[in-house]
Amino acid sequence: MSVTGRIFVVSGPSGSGKSTLIRETRAKVPALGYSISHTSRPPRGQEKNGVDYHFVSRETFRKMIDRGDFVEWAEVYQDLYGTSVSSLKSQTQLGVDVIMDIDVQGASNMKSRFQEAILIYVLPPSLDILEKRLRQRGTDDEESIRTRLQKAAREIKHCVSYDYLLFNDELDQAVEELKSIVIAERCRKSVRLYKAETLFNLAAH
Repeated sequence: MSVTGRIFVVSGPSGSGKSTLIRETRAKVPALGYSISHTSRPPRGQEKNGVDYHFVSRETFRKMIDRGDFVEWAEVYQDLYGTSVSSLKSQTQLGVDVIMDIDVQGASNMKSRFQEAILIYVLPPSLDILEKRLRQRGTDDEESIRTRLQKAAREIKHCVSYDYLLFNDELDQAVEELKSIVIAERCRKSVRLYKAETLFNLAAH
């Protein structure tokens, strides 16, 4: 029996801090892979190709869709985002757990295709604080901020369909909670039973 890595899907509105939360958690949790998404949007700030995203043209992205290269993809704020089959399987088939940063539409698609995927929604302390964070990062104009806040108010309602909810008020606390989720899921009977059966011959009883 082969061991397949678990899939952790993290969603949350722009400004919720989910990217930082994932990065900090991966630094503390051993053997936690990250699925780098493809996107048609240009890099922001210090983002690097192949590290934060695989940046491709919209034309290239569309060709990848036509070839069936994506496990899931979605259009967000007129930009295309997707998770490639190769990026995900290259890790999970080796038994590596993978954490993903995708929106609610992509998360729903992932859950439909991989029912065992664990969905985690990152909530801001309030919409007022979310707006403050969006303004502080200085990458969006007024119209973009307004659009993101309106979408956040709609998308947050989908958190009820997720397995776990995290409030990202204090980063250190949120990191510890996400770390705890990963560790707890790794200890589930469905994950550990095969090893226990092999070590202790449980099938004989």
